[in-house]
Amino acid sequence: MKNNWIIGVCGGSASGKTTIVNRISKHFGSDILVINHDSYYNEHNDMTYEERSKLNYDHPSSFETERLVRDLNTLLQGKEVDIPVYDFSIHNRSSEVTHVAPKKIIVVEGIMVLENKILRDMMDVKVYVDTDADERLMRRIRRDMEERARTIDSILTQYAQTVKPMHEEFIEPSKSYADIIIPRGGENEAGISMMISYMDHLLSGDI
Repeated sequence: MKNNWIIGVCGGSASGKTTIVNRISKHFGSDILVINHDSYYNEHNDMTYEERSKLNYDHPSSFETERLVRDLNTLLQGKEVDIPVYDFSIHNRSSEVTHVAPKKIIVVEGIMVLENKILRDMMDVKVYVDTDADERLMRRIRRDMEERARTIDSILTQYAQTVKPMHEEFIEPSKSYADIIIPRGGENEAGISMMISYMDHLLSGDI
């Protein structure tokens, strides 16, 4: 019987993957560990806010994925780790960290988690949340205005310059690695129920 399972949940920006992971997390509570790839955005303390705001945050190089891989390996060894905290309002890491302990199921969520081969090969189950591009853009506008204090002009500029082209170059192709594809994101009740049922079996040792 495996001691730990890593489940990767990928999808484009505002595809609904976070909604799905939040539903799963609410169901299982402290029985599982959720790690967001966004927490591992590179820190840029040497840059001004204006310089940081112009960076491409939708390219694989914008993440410190090597640290995520190290942290996952440490968790698989039964040891605790400190996960960085990212502050989207300042485009930089916070000085805080989140201390976490290993769990039998570790869910890793983010737009690029299936793009990196080393990270991808650590996963036992790979999930891709597939949502229409127009729907994702509308959700992104609403989210970034409400939660990240951004203007609609800055959101649309970023979408045209980096989000859309990076999605087409890196994220959409990673769908081919998925074991499970969930259309429509958080609106797909059947898909969410199937994931919860599968994870119930993992926790009970039936698989």
